[in-house]
Amino acid sequence: MADKLSVEQVKQLLLQNHSPLTIYEINEALPERVAERTLRRWLANAVEQGQVIKIGEKRGTKYQVIRKKKPTDFQFLAGKSESQKTAILKQLRDLWTHTSTALEGNTLTLGDTHFLLEEGLTISGKPIREHQEIIGHASAIELIYQAVGEPVIEQLFFDLHKAVQSEKMFDIDKPYGAWKVQPNGTYVVDKNNKQLYIEYAHPFYVPKLMNQVIDEINRFNQQAVTLENAHSVYAKIHAAIAHIHPFWDGNGRIARLAANLPLLNAGLPPLIIANEKRREYIQLLAQYELAAGKLDSASGAWPDLTLLYDFNEFCLDNYQSTLNILKAFD
Repeated sequence: MADKLSVEQVKQLLLQNHSPLTIYEINEALPERVAERTLRRWLANAVEQGQVIKIGEKRGTKYQVIRKKKPTDFQFLAGKSESQKTAILKQLRDLWTHTSTALEGNTLTLGDTHFLLEEGLTISGKPIREHQEIIGHASAIELIYQAVGEPVIEQLFFDLHKAVQSEKMFDIDKPYGAWKVQPNGTYVVDKNNKQLYIEYAHPFYVPKLMNQVIDEINRFNQQAVTLENAHSVYAKIHAAIAHIHPFWDGNGRIARLAANLPLLNAGLPPLIIANEKRREYIQLLAQYELAAGKLDSASGAWPDLTLLYDFNEFCLDNYQSTLNILKAFD
């Protein structure tokens, strides 16, 4: 009976933590410590029964609970066989994860990404941090899938931040799973080859500005998002999050994840930014942010939507990569 109770405690712990956990992290969080051999046996049984997924190998192995909501139920997969649905979702996961992390400098290829996520094996010569970024982003996609059909709340963004961060930070100036506490910004070179500094929203305004973004995502969930306007919906949410820059790190990945929620809620596939277009992507965002100016409570999250025209067109062009994956299964 005690064993059964402990197994349930492990499952509940995995349910409460959206990011994958190591055996050590699981044991540390349990009310009473369990022998490692026993814990491994419980987890192995859960994996065999399809209740938990195993990611990685040896000491890097992590475990994540399989939630009841199945991504294979998405409307954009309607009419496909179960094997086709699984194949499409894996291709989307691999491409989405590869491109989003590559845009931030990760050097693992699409093939490396697939191998790591499918086989759980490391890539020789590549930093552990880059492996962690891949696994973290794939876990964040799962969080987005589980959020489909549910009202978006602030905690989702905190969970996404924990997922995409390759290492836990215990730095008061770099909160882990919380809004930033220090101002941040970046230098860019504009169209006239002039260096300029973009100052993102001050930490004081972040909660209010992000609440506007959350409200907008939830509003989109209540109205028609179509294949024709999906790219502009994505661009609007993405640009706001990137411009606010609500976290000390991971903002780009979170923007590219959260901006897809209205699309997925409408039964549409996600929009994926191609890493081959990294320079254009960065320049267009910088162009928008410079034109819009620094955000605060007076400006709101979107000072002037007409400034998003070029970024909208860029997103429309990028949506084709996802649609091509689906077309291959027609």
